Amino acid sequence: MVKLIAFIVVSVGFVYISRASLRAPRSHGFYRFFAWESIAALFILNIDAWFLDPLSGHQLLSWSLLIVCLLPVTLGIRALIVHGKPVSHRDTEPQLLAFEKTSTLVTTGIYGYIRHPIYCSLLLLAWGIFLKAPTLPGGLLALAATLFLFATARADEVECIGFFGPPYQAYMKQTRMFLPFVF
Repeated sequence: MVKLIAFIVVSVGFVYISRASLRAPRSHGFYRFFAWESIAALFILNIDAWFLDPLSGHQLLSWSLLIVCLLPVTLGIRALIVHGKPVSHRDTEPQLLAFEKTSTLVTTGIYGYIRHPIYCSLLLLAWGIFLKAPTLPGGLLALAATLFLFATARADEVECIGFFGPPYQAYMKQTRMFLPFVF
């Protein structure tokens, strides 16, 4: 019962943050909401195993992914704020979070290697949580999060092409989505 209440509370927060995106089903925030929900459900599912058998292979890999996931999100958000120059005139796009309302295309730092470091972090987070207690239901939630994050990235790219135009299309040809030089 406590887990269900925790999931509901977290979901209410996600609904609040995503309220504009949920009214725009083709926006990246719409898909991101479902990725967040999948990750939250996965976390609730695996919370009891968080510190069990800490030196097992799956736990060590899990902790590695969870630690590494902090790097792309930190570098990504910082780059968007510092180099993307968020502006208020993008308030006509209510589905964007404040740091996403950039006025300049960011192609340096981590964005010089991957287009979606924040979604990369969420992928690492999802699979890191899954590895805490690998089960079929957990695997299905991690897979759902992965598919929703891929849909999020694709929708985000459509939005970026719409806002930045050909420079973003050229940028897409020079970088990968989530993993430098790979994917």
